[in-house]
Amino acid sequence: MFILPETTTGTTTETTTGATTETTTETTIGTTTETTTGATTETTTGITTETTTGITTETTTGATTETTTGTTTVLAAPGIFYPFGTGAGDREYLLSNYGDESYIRVGLSPPYTFFGRTYNQSYVHFNGLLTFNKPQPASGPNYSPTRGDEDFIAPLWGDIDDQYTGLFLYQQYTNGSVLTRASQDINQYFPQTRFTASSVFVVTWEFGDPTNPAVLFQVVLISGVGHSFFLINYGNCAAITEQVEAGYDTINSTNHFVIPDSINGNYQNLKNTSNVNVPGRWAFISASESLIGLQMRLSSFSDLTQSGEIETVLQQIKQDLVNRGLSGSIEIKIRKVQKL
Repeated sequence: MFILPETTTGTTTETTTGATTETTTETTIGTTTETTTGATTETTTGITTETTTGITTETTTGATTETTTGTTTVLAAPGIFYPFGTGAGDREYLLSNYGDESYIRVGLSPPYTFFGRTYNQSYVHFNGLLTFNKPQPASGPNYSPTRGDEDFIAPLWGDIDDQYTGLFLYQQYTNGSVLTRASQDINQYFPQTRFTASSVFVVTWEFGDPTNPAVLFQVVLISGVGHSFFLINYGNCAAITEQVEAGYDTINSTNHFVIPDSINGNYQNLKNTSNVNVPGRWAFISASESLIGLQMRLSSFSDLTQSGEIETVLQQIKQDLVNRGLSGSIEIKIRKVQKL
């Protein structure tokens, strides 16, 4: 295994940015959900997020062995993908220059907040993993959840780099049309946030023939005042001989989620799955604390009053929410049952 926490071969460029930022944000997003069984369903979600962050940002990046293809092009991909490729200005890292299970440390400026913890770096692994607080030495997935000491996003974690030649590309944006697009996407999926993106970090993995990748996926980290989000986009996914898994996990697994089709043998169908009704896209809010209020209208009042029925209904609601990307660690309790 060849690991490069910071690349230092060839020409080294060191950039130090000293900035101290202290941000205290308290955001309350209120929504209500009304569900009518049998016919009408109206769902509203209320999220309360409180984040206090003191940040001193100093980023030092040593850059090396950058490989640029002879022709710089923006690579073709499904329309849900954010721009990527050397022609889009991305830095490109070829697996052949680093070796199996390698990773690259990438500075994030401005920093990114992942479920309440703020990071000014990430570790991009060739095996389809993005970690924040430290690199992950395991070649393939070992979580469900881990209840360990790592914060990570796993768009498609597995030994793909053993089977295919590949690369990843990345770029961070702080202005321009990519931020406009990110703001529109987040406001579509989370309409109560009234969100404006101030930073977007895009990392794309591709394996196989560069002109028609056998495996293609992307993570987009999106930040703005008071909120952080991330998207996972899927293109083609050819057969992979090793186990794979997709989702995210946090320190002690306080928040965690596994995309179902990544572990049930249907990973090749990920480009047709979604939690926001956009095939191939999964969208998540990186909130360390959230309170979701749910109002329901049932066809029979006895559904919530007969012995044993309440727990059944609550578990059905929980499973539906988890299937749409809410953390599997959520708890649902009834505060009040009222007959109208």
